[in-house]
Amino acid sequence: MTQRMPAVQAFIDDLRAIWASEPDMGTRMERARPLMEKLVRNPELQARSAEWPSTEGRKNLLIYVDEEHEFAINAVVRVPGRKGSVHDHAHAWVLYGVLHGTESLERYERVDDRSREDFAQVRMTSVSVGTPGKVDLVPPFDIHAEQGGPTRSVAMILRSTKLGSITQRQYDPVTGAVRAGPGPTQIPFELTA
Repeated sequence: MTQRMPAVQAFIDDLRAIWASEPDMGTRMERARPLMEKLVRNPELQARSAEWPSTEGRKNLLIYVDEEHEFAINAVVRVPGRKGSVHDHAHAWVLYGVLHGTESLERYERVDDRSREDFAQVRMTSVSVGTPGKVDLVPPFDIHAEQGGPTRSVAMILRSTKLGSITQRQYDPVTGAVRAGPGPTQIPFELTA
């Protein structure tokens, strides 16, 4: 059996301890946030991320899924200037931490009466710039978009559940169209010692 990179294994071990002792998912994710901040500041992981493959075309690198607690660790590698879609992650909680480069996280709110499943008026409420070591918490059903910076960027993602098979929504802020569908394609990716 291949040995996992020590910083990633320590992160997984700490997450398993949190999940075993804390039943509330929001509290779990808040407790995991400083662990994620430490992980995305790890110099060895930052250096190794320079060689990771692109995830363009709605893909995520799938680093780990916990069989007992069901949380998942992903990574994304974005090309310079990448334009991300406005979307939610359904019922999943997400911690999103920039490892390399810069990205911006746009947050949106619905301003319509929510009477239609296929239509939503959304308005941007904030934009925050993510730099290496910065981690954002995205609660379930929060509407947001990640936008690439001027250079290649890499981010790590902790999800309360593996995406790819759950139904998420994408929102078109111009037309109001809402499209439901599966999340990103999951590409297995090992971070070995």
